[in-house]
Amino acid sequence: MTRAEPPPPPDGARVALAWLGHPVTVLALVVLVLNDHVLKAVRPGLVTGKLSDVAGLVLAPPLVAVLVTLVTPRLPARAAAGVALGSVGLGFTLVKSSGYAAAVASDLWSAVSGPSLIRADLTDLLTLPALVLAAWVRGRARRDPVGRRAVRTVRLLVLLPAATLAVAATGPVRYPDAVTTTVVGGRLAAGATDTPAGAADGDPWLWRISDDAGVRWRAAAEAEEAALFRRPERTARIGDRVCSTASPQRCYRLRPGAIRVEESDDGGRTWRLSWQVTDEQRELLRARYPESGPNGERVAGQDLTVLDLAGGRHVVLVANGRDGFAVRDADGGWRRIGFAGGRSGAEPPPLGVISPADRHNDPLRAMLLAVALSVLVLAVSGVRAGRASGRGSPEAILQTAILAVAAMFLLGVWFTDDLILPVLALGSAVLLLGSALLALVRRRSLEVPGGWFAEVVPAAVLTLTLAGVTLASWLHGRPVYASTAVTLALLGTVPGLLLGWRAARLIEPWRPPVEPPYPPSVAVDRS
Repeated sequence: MTRAEPPPPPDGARVALAWLGHPVTVLALVVLVLNDHVLKAVRPGLVTGKLSDVAGLVLAPPLVAVLVTLVTPRLPARAAAGVALGSVGLGFTLVKSSGYAAAVASDLWSAVSGPSLIRADLTDLLTLPALVLAAWVRGRARRDPVGRRAVRTVRLLVLLPAATLAVAATGPVRYPDAVTTTVVGGRLAAGATDTPAGAADGDPWLWRISDDAGVRWRAAAEAEEAALFRRPERTARIGDRVCSTASPQRCYRLRPGAIRVEESDDGGRTWRLSWQVTDEQRELLRARYPESGPNGERVAGQDLTVLDLAGGRHVVLVANGRDGFAVRDADGGWRRIGFAGGRSGAEPPPLGVISPADRHNDPLRAMLLAVALSVLVLAVSGVRAGRASGRGSPEAILQTAILAVAAMFLLGVWFTDDLILPVLALGSAVLLLGSALLALVRRRSLEVPGGWFAEVVPAAVLTLTLAGVTLASWLHGRPVYASTAVTLALLGTVPGLLLGWRAARLIEPWRPPVEPPYPPSVAVDRS
């Protein structure tokens, strides 16, 4: 009797996918996303900073192992784990201990996932023992490698992109806001910060000083910065009047939730428009600026200061959040000056003009919505065909479930600007593709005639065209508001839905096959 040979060890890809899909690794993924995109904004500090490092060190090794085994499928599981744990540990140590390495890592992550910032911090090395937990999880996963092809496919399509983007999303770059204006030593001072309003203090204030009443700007000197930091806190609120000291009857005020300055010549009894960015122009600015707030609250007037000049004249400096500063010169003319030659010293973008390249994630949103509406036509037509044939209930339930989940992903795409948006976009695209394939494949199972297919597909193409033209026009600024564009795109779906619904007239009701009657039994003589 020969002894049975032991089974061969599982290949590296199966173990790596089991490692990536282990509950501890998935928990680390959830903690990393939740901490980076919720907890850090609510309570930034030591705990939330180190929590991201711990979760990232648990998540990164299985992610690297999966990527390595995709490139080298024949690599043994033990070697893949060693490469993953070693490279993550070495890379983390190098980046956290060297400012140059941190800058290189920031550039690499920015190329992959958009603007990102990785800081060198020796205290982060205290989280390196998290790699021990990652190694323990790998040992547990090795006992139960992923064998089924369907499970491997799901983990590659869902967990791999999610883990990659979660790791890349750590430390996003913050964008500047023009938040305060004042006068120091008879000069205008413009203050900007990289920390959004309502968050804890982060980087120091970025002060710019003008020696010629707002024409040219320079960095604040050390003594000027000290005076600015010691200045009393401003108690006026948006909407309060700010008046000229030399001419107390001349006052200015900001309108809340807008870029609009009003002026008064009677001490604030009556007001008239002095300067504004219209609501339509402000909406296009909001689309240009990342992190402008859900309702564009960071693209609005924040503070206002009046500086009196000789001869009874004056200038006005206004801070407008993400749009930078604006100045009224002594002759009464207004101009936007961006961030006064500061860290974001480029000229402010023109008003009322925009292109798809300026809109960040809006082209992705528009494309997915147009595809979703065309898939909706296919799905409705398929469900209608199933009902007309009399045997479409199970498929209709599945189709509705897929579309419902795709709709939730699509809502996430439209209402988030976070780095998790590509994950939501990928999920909605996969679900929409599956729904479209299901609608078309059902033609064979329902035994529908070719005429139904010839009417439904053009209906979907018509919907894609009408919705696509509307949304492409919105990307160029006409219409200005997304709500108007979405409404018009939905209305453009109506003709396709009617055509797809009407195609059901070509479906014959299903009837069970008629079996011929069996011949009567004949007695057999066995004598």
